[in-house]
Amino acid sequence: MLCGLIVGSVSLASSLAFFSCLGSSSIFRLCAPSLTHILECGRLNCGLLDLIGLMSKKEAALEVLGRTVISCRKCPRLVSYVSKVSQDKVRRYKKWSYWGRPLPGFGDPEARLLIVGLAPAAHGGNRTGRMFTGDSSGDWLIRALCETGFANQPKSVSRKNGLMLASTYITAVVRCAPLQNRPLADEIANCSGYLLEELRLLDRVEVVLTLGKVAFDTCMEYVFPRDSKPRPRFRHGGFYSFEDLPSLVTSYHPSRQNTQTGRLTWEMWLGVFKRIKHTLGNG
Repeated sequence: MLCGLIVGSVSLASSLAFFSCLGSSSIFRLCAPSLTHILECGRLNCGLLDLIGLMSKKEAALEVLGRTVISCRKCPRLVSYVSKVSQDKVRRYKKWSYWGRPLPGFGDPEARLLIVGLAPAAHGGNRTGRMFTGDSSGDWLIRALCETGFANQPKSVSRKNGLMLASTYITAVVRCAPLQNRPLADEIANCSGYLLEELRLLDRVEVVLTLGKVAFDTCMEYVFPRDSKPRPRFRHGGFYSFEDLPSLVTSYHPSRQNTQTGRLTWEMWLGVFKRIKHTLGNG
């Protein structure tokens, strides 16, 4: 089963040999870059599209969804903003070629843990082309995933840095970097269908982890039952169970305004992932 492609100086033949050695039972799935990103960047010619035939139906469906997300232009305000940021850049990233488009989720198609963030960072995911990649929030998330066995390495700096996720998929409620990290309600609504489709395709998900109140509110609006009693409330480290739905886990977002002020400490943060690991281990 083809879980991804290695891009760069590695030949296609070497890549296929690598996946043959891994086998379909490997605990890790390559996440950087996905076939979607390779196709969008024009790095594969049309003759190699037959490789899609080697993917599982679920993987192929996620790739199609990813391409749909990347081509989305539903929110003119956000499209204009990410384009402007990509052109203006900031001094420290002047040499970067920014992604500057909506971002799909990424990770293991057989994920049991779905992590839902707010949106790509203007100079993080919007620059690198992958969520939680190239910014401080990504540093905290990937390090915690690594320390609890959900990732193979503690850093996520680019789509090509060899990051692999185990039984984990990462997404967000908004797919474009929003102005001042504050998406509008209609922009969240426009993206909600992508989140619901990811959940439909990721049919092994047992835990949904929401990072921050916006992600929590969005999931309560579109994913979880509004009439649940007691109704979940947003707090750090909240664990909630539902009948015939994944469990909901709530956490503060690992933004600098939380991590640098002490509102979210490393012990608090890592504790959430340790409990999720224990929950899934007992599932």
